[in-house]
Amino acid sequence: MKKKLFYKIIILVIMIGIIVLILFWGQNKNTNGYTTIWSFQSIDTMKYSRDLSRQKLNDKSFDAVIDTQVKNIAATGVTHVAIDTPYDDEFFPMLQRWVDAARKYNLKVWFRGNFSGWEGWFGYTKITREEHIVKTQEFILKHKDIFEDGDIFTACPECENGGPGDPRVTGDIEGHRQFLIDEYLVTKSAFKQIGKNVESNYDSMNGDVASVVMDRETTKALDGIVTIDHYVATPEQLVAKIHEIAGKTGGKIVLGEFGVPIPDINGDMTQDQQAAWISQALKLLENSPDVIGMNYWTNVGSTTALWNDDGSERKAVSAIKNFYNTRFVGGINR
Repeated sequence: MKKKLFYKIIILVIMIGIIVLILFWGQNKNTNGYTTIWSFQSIDTMKYSRDLSRQKLNDKSFDAVIDTQVKNIAATGVTHVAIDTPYDDEFFPMLQRWVDAARKYNLKVWFRGNFSGWEGWFGYTKITREEHIVKTQEFILKHKDIFEDGDIFTACPECENGGPGDPRVTGDIEGHRQFLIDEYLVTKSAFKQIGKNVESNYDSMNGDVASVVMDRETTKALDGIVTIDHYVATPEQLVAKIHEIAGKTGGKIVLGEFGVPIPDINGDMTQDQQAAWISQALKLLENSPDVIGMNYWTNVGSTTALWNDDGSERKAVSAIKNFYNTRFVGGINR
């Protein structure tokens, strides 16, 4: 009897162990292998990966800057680094340099660039919606080796800022919706064609634009995702907007951009105030079933920066790490 009982206990322990392993490995992980709160969590590099992309195109010493920035970002517990280098052929060597650094530190990439002609960056001639879709498809098929499974590809961040213009101004809400859908279908097909598991339905928009453009039908066509770039005075306002859009659309929300301070909205902030705002926002978002992922804007070079221009950490870095770099979801004393 004792032997039988012993065997039963051993079998029970093994079964419990297997269940725990299944549950653990099925959860979200960051590059340290720690369980993460959100499906993906990212930090943006726009002020360097996009704004300096032509200026530093032939500057090999810039590789050290890229390496340091990506290394610092990886240490916060992100799953992705957001790279905003334009998709034009001129800038592809720069994009490759940023992506190489991301892979070096075991990061997935959130591609958040665009074709310069959409908004007229770097003196490029403006392009139409139709041209944008064709160029996007060609880019994916031509550069299949730059992508990895688990990456995210945004074809047109804040589309309302370019092309035919903001649908709230032009009145072409249906045309804007259809453009988002058509571009998603083309990118989804292109990634399937190259055999890469890359999400491409995260075309971000201003939160107020999303309130107008994103209805249930459009959200369903984008496989249930609404991505917003949203800056507000308080964490409570951020959460309220997310709940509003989630309720209206029936979709899950991705924060394509958030951060503080934006001087016109938040005024000036001390390092302590910035860190406290971020901590409160992430604490509220941690308990929101509507949010599946986020991208903090930016790492360096803006009023919302996490690091100073000399590379030293601001107190906000610790606030980000406290949520991004956790071992287990729940039960954490913050």
